[in-house]
Amino acid sequence: MDASFVVILTMAIIAGLYMAWAIGANDVANSMGTSVGSGAITVGGAIVIAAVFEFLGAFLAGGEVTSTIREGIIDVEALEHDPDLLVVGMLSALFAAAVWLTVASAFGWPVSTTHSIVGAIIGFAVVAIGIEAVHWWDVAAIAASWVATPVLAGVISFLLVLSVQRLIFDKSDPAYFACRYVPAYIFASVFITSAVTFVKGLKHVGLDLSMPIALLYSLLVASIVAVLGRLLVYRLGFPSLEFPTGRQSRFDDVERVFGILMIVTASGMAFAHGSNDVANAIGPVAAIVGVVSTGGVAAKSMIPVWVLLLGAGGIVVGLATFGYRVMATIGRRITELTPSRGFAAELAAASTVVVASGTGLPVSTTQTLVGAVLGVGLARGVGELEFGVVRTIFVSWVVTLPVGAAIAVMFYFLLTAMFLGGAG
Repeated sequence: MDASFVVILTMAIIAGLYMAWAIGANDVANSMGTSVGSGAITVGGAIVIAAVFEFLGAFLAGGEVTSTIREGIIDVEALEHDPDLLVVGMLSALFAAAVWLTVASAFGWPVSTTHSIVGAIIGFAVVAIGIEAVHWWDVAAIAASWVATPVLAGVISFLLVLSVQRLIFDKSDPAYFACRYVPAYIFASVFITSAVTFVKGLKHVGLDLSMPIALLYSLLVASIVAVLGRLLVYRLGFPSLEFPTGRQSRFDDVERVFGILMIVTASGMAFAHGSNDVANAIGPVAAIVGVVSTGGVAAKSMIPVWVLLLGAGGIVVGLATFGYRVMATIGRRITELTPSRGFAAELAAASTVVVASGTGLPVSTTQTLVGAVLGVGLARGVGELEFGVVRTIFVSWVVTLPVGAAIAVMFYFLLTAMFLGGAG
């Protein structure tokens, strides 16, 4: 390749950072939109929480999905005799997906970053190698998850809303029962996130735990956080627990309790998002680093820690600088959210995404969260949904994969001409 090692690596870092920034800018809604939309957390608080837990999710549990993005979509060994094409192709995919995400973010469309990068990788592979280079069965499994995960998240959030209604709001003293049951919801939220992290994620940073030990640690962490949540709930102090007041006042107290729970579920959703979507930025970077460091195409290689840090840092910057546009769509425009409803959406989405991340499946966190919010809306009644907004979101999802592929083809021919002296 005419370009030096330093030039290619620099371009890979720039492209990876741009993609990570674009993910943060568009997908901040997946972790924080419901929290802000329900009034439980301010925009500033959301950015701080997201920055911490997006980073931790990306760094601690992002390796499994990164491997899928890097080598599970196309046959990289088909380029064994021409690894330069893989480098150019992955650069094309990164730039293409990032450009589309930037456009979508400017319009406030919560598109799928996973659709974007998968479509872009398929686009360059078909042009550079041929249609047979794409692992169509694996792509079909990924595409099936784009349908299954929002449906699953919607069902879970629907059931959670009904459980909150039955266990808390239908009681004569809803504030008392909120204080009673919210710690259990906190336990469930933390346990699910912790379990996936301890079982699957930590081996990428050198800590490989057995299943029993991982589950024991998860139980311990969840119990500690649940106890702390219970103490915090009671420190709020509710006059309605001691003195009879109006039912609306008790409902307001319930939402205050769920405001605390939303901090926990928002953190879990941010962690889940970081663990899954960091792969969309650093999977191609990891493939490029593997080629330029070994001079060939390796089917399996370790993901450098600095690559995980690159993706995590870029996502955090994107959250803080450009994420507010999409946040408004998820948090306010699909259906009216309160802390008790927002918690159901976030817990359902986070549970679905972290489990998918543990299995290495690059699901769409956007679709999962939107599915969960739709489940909340359906639990309230079909009339509570804004179908015009939902239709716009669905259309943006459908066009993302082909648009990503088309832009990647353009970048591929451009970069091939620049680095390989022709369109090949």
